[in-house]
Formats: sequence, C-alpha cells, structure tokens
Amino acid sequence: MVGVGPEGLDSAVARVTVVNWEEEIVLDTFVKVPVPVTDYRTFVSGITKEDIDEASSAVSLQECREAVMTLLRGKILIGHALQNDLHALGINHPWTDTRDTATYPPYMKDHVDFTTKEKVLVPRKLRDLSWEKLQKQIQYGGRSHCPVEDAVAALNLYKVARTEWEMAMIQWQKVAREEEESRKKMREQVVMESM
Repeated sequence: MVGVGPEGLDSAVARVTVVNWEEEIVLDTFVKVPVPVTDYRTFVSGITKEDIDEASSAVSLQECREAVMTLLRGKILIGHALQNDLHALGINHPWTDTRDTATYPPYMKDHVDFTTKEKVLVPRKLRDLSWEKLQKQIQYGGRSHCPVEDAVAALNLYKVARTEWEMAMIQWQKVAREEEESRKKMREQVVMESM
C-alpha cells in the first residue's frame, strides 16, 4: 500500500501478490494508483515512484481487480488483515471462503478496552505470529516488507492451524445459518402480524 490524500494517511493498493498452496507465485504485479500518491511508504512497502508511474509495466487498478477476482473465484483466500487489501482493491470475498490470520481468535491477543475495562481480542502483527508459530523471522528492521514472504507466512500460519480452523469454520457457519433462519422467521412473523 502507498499513502494517498492529505499527508498520505489513506491507503491505495500499489502491488498485489498471490501465491498458491505450494508457495508458488501466481500473481505479482505493481498497480497504477488512480489518484496522486502523497507517500510511497518505501521504507515499509519497498515501492518507488518508478514502480507505478505511467512508464512502468504496472497494470491499472481495474486490470488488477479483474485478475484477482478471477484467481479467487471458488477459492479459499488466506492472508493477514485481508479486509484492508480487499477494501483497497474494491472487491468482496465470501467470509466462508476467507481465512484471515489477523482475525482468527487463537492468533489474536487479549487487550483491555480502556473505556469499558472489558477484555477484547485484537489482531497481532504478522511478524510476531510468524516468529512465534513458525520460528521464521520476517519483516525485520531496516528492510522493506516482501509481499511474497508475507503471503507465504500467512499461508503457513493457516497450514499450522488448518484442522482446528476448519472445525471452527463449520461451527461459525452453523451459527450463521441458525441466525439467518431465526431472522427469516421473525420477518415472516412481522409480515403476518401486520396483515
């Protein structure tokens, strides 16, 4: 991501990397940002002006979006903090086919909300999860993040917890179906009462 808008505080996609189950790169492309970039975040992103300017081989956001949607159709999407990436790309993916290491409860940490004093779960950094669960160091100081390395780390975090994660998904989907059925019955009841 690069920064756009005042002071570069908003994010825009500038590179997309997708790997498969075997950790092979199936897509790795720079993306032309359709609005002025105000912060390339090179120290973290590794992206420079030359990577995404008009003279580069970067693809348009629409071309990238279409390529990603084609690759993901009918597939399980694995990654870290995926809502940021999906939002920046302007695409959706079914929650039932999404495995996000930032929101998987066993990979999250307890945090005390200062206003309510209640414990809540918050995401952990991919770097910390990779070190703790995989004994693999990624995103270390003085070096920009490597999107291939990050994608592979998220994939391997999923693989480590796959059995438990899929069992939890079955339960979450069951609860979602039951809640939807309950809402449907309530809507039918409201319609009948208002007749």
